[in-house]
Amino acid sequence: MSATPLAIAETPWTLPSKGRVGILSLIAAESAIFSIFVVAYLYYLGKSLAGPTPRQVLEVPIFDTICLLSSSITIHLALGALHKAKTGLFSAWWFATLALGAIFLVGTGRDWYRLIYREGFTIHTNLAGTTYYSLVGLHASHVTVGLVGLIIVMLLALAGKVRQEDAERCEVFSYYWHFVDAVWVVVFTVVYIIGR
Repeated sequence: MSATPLAIAETPWTLPSKGRVGILSLIAAESAIFSIFVVAYLYYLGKSLAGPTPRQVLEVPIFDTICLLSSSITIHLALGALHKAKTGLFSAWWFATLALGAIFLVGTGRDWYRLIYREGFTIHTNLAGTTYYSLVGLHASHVTVGLVGLIIVMLLALAGKVRQEDAERCEVFSYYWHFVDAVWVVVFTVVYIIGR
């Protein structure tokens, strides 16, 4: 009895979509930029000779953090609905993502207002202020860009122009949003846990 070789099913290799390659390249480049800012924050931590220090003025943004991290769940649920052609449900979850991101950004703005006008902690106060506003501001600018993208897709969805065949495009955009959330975990850890 002779053994017959098993036929291995070969699937033809196809190029990945340009959108996926583009967004993953952008995320790689942005990760390098954030890494530089995180290292600078850690390097200058505790080197401010004049106060106030982060320990004296920073409040941990727990609610805002929960909102932002929850938005990764809602965008995932939105994509699941779109893959099943449930465009109404997609719009609802997409709007929830937009709202959670907006709550986070408003919370950051309120916190900055308190720091600047009540605590006197500005970008010019000391090294801690410079590195804090640079790192958290970089992240806030990325959240703002993400919110603009979410708004554009939301408007298209409300106009009935987002359909099941657009799921891959929306998924590619979601990579950026997940990246923004993941970066916040790093920023939160560095600024509000290690830095205090």
